Amino acid sequence: MELPKFKYSPNAYTLPIFEEEEGFCSACNENRNLRYNCSFYSIEEPEYICPWCIENGKAAETFEGEFNDYEGIENSKNISKELLLAVSERTPSYPSWQQEVWLTHCNQPCAFIGFADYNTIEPFMEELQDDINNLGIDREFILRNLRTDGRVVGYLFQCLNCKQHRLHVDSD
Repeated sequence: MELPKFKYSPNAYTLPIFEEEEGFCSACNENRNLRYNCSFYSIEEPEYICPWCIENGKAAETFEGEFNDYEGIENSKNISKELLLAVSERTPSYPSWQQEVWLTHCNQPCAFIGFADYNTIEPFMEELQDDINNLGIDREFILRNLRTDGRVVGYLFQCLNCKQHRLHVDSD
């Protein structure tokens, strides 16, 4: 069976979001071999969520939950409800130190590309200047310490409309 694709997380299967583990999905009760292992906000804590139940919204509906907090989507007041629901209820989250932030551009959610260090963002420095300047942290400190798995982590996004890159930075 072909894995579902996530418009707003095109690299989900190359990131530490899913792990190979045999089990029955708590939403669809199907025997699966790929278990979601990232944030899911709900009262009930399902033991196993498969990517198919994320993509089709069954997990969010069954457990009345969200993978990405509605409030964590940047500029949510300017984004259509349909797009907000696509990110919050049908897109896997990503691991972060603090609560995830989903960046937007062109009044729509961006795609989460992956974790970023200086080498990752260097080709996009010009288009990331506003994001880096708006962090409220010394620019040189960020550039020196940005890692994909360290105490200061970069999260690279890209607008699906105009292809502009965006950067979110989080630390422990």
